[in-house]
Amino acid sequence: MPHLPRRALLGAVALPFLARRARAAAWPSRPVRVIVPFAAGGTTDIAAHILADHLRRRLGEPFRVENRPGAAGNLGADHVARAEPDGHTLLMQGPSSGAINHVLYGAAMPFRPEALASIGLLMRVPNIILTSPGLPARTLTELVVLAKRRPGQLTIGSSGFGTTLHMTGELLKVEAGLQLSHLPFRGAAPMLEELAAERVDVAVDNLPSALRLVREKKIRPLAVTCPARCPALPGVPTTAEAGLPRVEATAWFGLQAPAATPRGVIDTLNAELNSFIATPASWGRLAEMGALKPGLTPGGGTSPAAFDAFLAAEMRKWAEVARRSGTRVN
Repeated sequence: MPHLPRRALLGAVALPFLARRARAAAWPSRPVRVIVPFAAGGTTDIAAHILADHLRRRLGEPFRVENRPGAAGNLGADHVARAEPDGHTLLMQGPSSGAINHVLYGAAMPFRPEALASIGLLMRVPNIILTSPGLPARTLTELVVLAKRRPGQLTIGSSGFGTTLHMTGELLKVEAGLQLSHLPFRGAAPMLEELAAERVDVAVDNLPSALRLVREKKIRPLAVTCPARCPALPGVPTTAEAGLPRVEATAWFGLQAPAATPRGVIDTLNAELNSFIATPASWGRLAEMGALKPGLTPGGGTSPAAFDAFLAAEMRKWAEVARRSGTRVN
């Protein structure tokens, strides 16, 4: 076998690396799918559409939101984990498939956390405790009294088993000593419809997706589950003000991709996330709905490594709530 010159040998070794780099540099070369693992109309879906519009304008290709609901986010997240890692399939990740389900399902999870590469945290949002308009409870304190008078008779809706809305409800039940019957739905939108129709008594939702119905007085807000009142609903007290300071939880949403996605694509998307967060005109669309900036980096933005650390902390937090409430997969 003839010996190759050293320069030719080095070139042959470098070809695969250069090919991968060229593919990353050409990204995006076609429309990009942004998978939302919940039904249309919820906070995850709303945020995904706003971000997708920004990315389309900045990167020159369509970013198309695709809803794949089911199994509290696991179906959509698993779809992305198994997708071609070329940057053309992304996941709008949230607390359920990003943290809580790994706690509840353990080895039964269809994918492991390392099957997804973090791009960055987009935003945090408060959760809000709500009631149907006909329920005779106008404050969180009144709800606690009513629920204790009717143990097991009141229902509490969520966007699915294992979601942050379900687990925030479990936290409420543990801290207030309540017996509420959990009704899981395939997303926030159908849950809110049933709440407004008075077929569900109580619900927990992310503030952005509940805001319109609250303002139209079709559902009643009792308290937000964050340390301070929210500018979007300044008249709604916090759970701490209602005497339940440990009922504190915020939902969050960030961007992930299949694990082997080229680093150049990850870095480009992270830069675009930070650009979105830092641009008043872009961020203002989320701020109007009550969203809070990620705050993972000194400038208030995000990074892949900081998002990874954030996810690990979320898993620890919700593992403790699951332990205290006895929540588990049957």
